[in-house]
Amino acid sequence: MTDLNRRDILGLAATAGLASTFFSPLTAFADEKELVIGGSIPLTGVFAFAGVAIEAGISDFVKITNEAGGVAGRKLRLAYEDTAYKVDQSVAVFNKLTTQNDIHLYYGDSTGFAKTINEELNRRGTILMAGASFGSELNNPEKYPFQFMAGPDYVEMIAILLEYIAKEQKGAKIVFVNSDTEFGRDPIEASVKRAKEMGLEVVGQIVTPPTAVDVSTEILKLRRANPDFTIFHGYVLAPLPEFLSQAKQLGLKSRFMGTFWSMDNSLWANVGAPADGFMGVMPYRYYYDTAPDAPILEKIRKLRPTYQATGYMQGFLTAMLMTEAARRTLQAGKALDAKNLKAALNTIKDFDTGGIIGVPISIPGNSVPVGRIYSYSAADKQMKPASDWISLKK
Repeated sequence: MTDLNRRDILGLAATAGLASTFFSPLTAFADEKELVIGGSIPLTGVFAFAGVAIEAGISDFVKITNEAGGVAGRKLRLAYEDTAYKVDQSVAVFNKLTTQNDIHLYYGDSTGFAKTINEELNRRGTILMAGASFGSELNNPEKYPFQFMAGPDYVEMIAILLEYIAKEQKGAKIVFVNSDTEFGRDPIEASVKRAKEMGLEVVGQIVTPPTAVDVSTEILKLRRANPDFTIFHGYVLAPLPEFLSQAKQLGLKSRFMGTFWSMDNSLWANVGAPADGFMGVMPYRYYYDTAPDAPILEKIRKLRPTYQATGYMQGFLTAMLMTEAARRTLQAGKALDAKNLKAALNTIKDFDTGGIIGVPISIPGNSVPVGRIYSYSAADKQMKPASDWISLKK
């Protein structure tokens, strides 16, 4: 890991739209108390691949922020423990960390935890929370007033895919394939309805066990439906490679698409030729993107010379948006409570993320409904942009 010099930090802060965070007029007179980000983060268990990346992203944002002076005179600190992706353990970590620390910002590891802890968040009224979940149920400011997600929810992700499909092929035939889990079922009903409203033809819905190995029966269903596009949701990788491999052996012409957790570049590197052309929605740029309007990615590559998974970007951006809400609250001279933090978050409009997202973002509710379609190149072993940034207007 290399240290950033002061000039780099100043440039980073400015390009990220965070210069006022680090060098506000209030900084010299601000309370020297810490600003603590708590975290229930899965460093072991089935979701550890994401948790490790998420922790790295949050930690690097904390490092960069502190080297640039902190937030209104307060240094950031990340206080977290492993949850093994278990809701009861996540709750126990939350209770422990909030007892030991004065926490106003918190990162949660799952939809289950977010739903379970919500009543306690509402009761306390002191914490703004985000996390790994893009569950559509959480995108409800009335029911979840002190939570948000640093990207589109699952329904919005598929809506972005549908926007792309409708532009590419009017009246296209679509099959939805999802795992038989809460995660997998989440966006399907709303997405089928939206597809039909957009003039797209839904010709099939296929459900598989979450750990399906043999997909021969499902492939036959897909062959009979003969869709132009097949949208997968509720999976990380398996059984997608098997679907793609068998479909290509049968000569199916369908284009295959996925959502966030199936779109990490490293997942597909060892799949080989069947992965070529796999597409999906990604709210962020990839680690290796050298776009001139993405200076933060250059700084991240200096900190982390090897590839960082998409969970890293999600963790980094989540910490950025939490911190921006805290900065705005402190600069307004208001208490760091949940109501003020969420209200400050919702004032974010046309915000520059330093290129993590390729367009300025706004947070009118509980999500950031922006994404881009990427397509995997097996030859280059990289996800590459297949569309401009797509923003769902609210």
